[in-house]
Amino acid sequence: MLSYALVVAVDVLVFALTGHFASPLASSHLPRLATVADVEAYNRSLDASLLSMLLIGAGISLAVGAVAAVVITKWLMEPLNRLRSSARRLSQGHYGEQIPLPEAPELTELATELNRLAARLADVETRRARLVSDLGHELRTPLTIIEGQLVGVADGVYEFSDELLASVREELDRLRRLTEDLSGLSRAEENAYDLKPDRFDVAALLARVTERLRPQFDHRGIELTTTTAGPTPVGADPDRIGQIMANLLVNALAATGAGGHVAVTLRRTGTEVTVAVTDTGRGIAAADLERIFDRFERVAPHREPTGAGGSGIGLTIARSLARAHGGDLFASSPGPGRGATFTLSLPAAPPPPATRTQERSRR
Repeated sequence: MLSYALVVAVDVLVFALTGHFASPLASSHLPRLATVADVEAYNRSLDASLLSMLLIGAGISLAVGAVAAVVITKWLMEPLNRLRSSARRLSQGHYGEQIPLPEAPELTELATELNRLAARLADVETRRARLVSDLGHELRTPLTIIEGQLVGVADGVYEFSDELLASVREELDRLRRLTEDLSGLSRAEENAYDLKPDRFDVAALLARVTERLRPQFDHRGIELTTTTAGPTPVGADPDRIGQIMANLLVNALAATGAGGHVAVTLRRTGTEVTVAVTDTGRGIAAADLERIFDRFERVAPHREPTGAGGSGIGLTIARSLARAHGGDLFASSPGPGRGATFTLSLPAAPPPPATRTQERSRR
């Protein structure tokens, strides 16, 4: 735009000078053009002068345009080269470097987005390193226990008893759950779930899930209450929805201390069914309400004595499953130390054909 503006300005100047100086005769000589031959000669001379001035103007315009393009391009390319160099270093893993903001507004926006990308990648790299450490711990602990027990049996220190078999089986279950979590994460990222949708009462499913987990809440001294509004049909995969509910309840159990309270509320609003799990536990900071759904993210890393600390991918899988059903999963919290609410939303099932026929007949 600047180079074009300069060229146009030069053209206007050349045309103005042409109009002023191109006449082959001074204005005081114009009265001498008394005959037709004089006028024709004057016109030919004027045409030649105009043509030469236009050629000179075109040459000047090209020269000015070329110089302006080179200068302006260099002025623009310098920050672009810096951005390209920063992006190259970003691709090499230097996530902690901040890109200086150039003066051009468009390039400033690009540099800002690159800085955000670098911060995001740095966060992912931190979580990835923590994941490797946690996975090493999670794998090493059961393997060490199993190895110690088997070596003890081989050395005659332990007897090969039912209790020993139960202990080995418990550690193998921990390894199996970990591998299932990793497999579930892979399916979540590829959106490759094998869903088996069916019409079922989500209230009945919620009752079964809460009753199955209630002994763990009672053991920890945590009150668990449920509120439903009667049968609430949905069209979804009951096993997957039960998996989401169990994950939310286990997370609430891990986040809530003894004497706390976890409330599960089922509602239907129009064409949507929601299941809200509210706890009085450690809460979530506003900046972490979306991060907790990132894979391997554990906002408050810890290991529960029951092994409920998890691998940091349960909520990632749960949200992916909810969205695969046309619903969603989101979190809210008043702040750290003030509890949190996880809300699962699902499309409500339409009435069965027989019910719709009866409603039409009533009308």
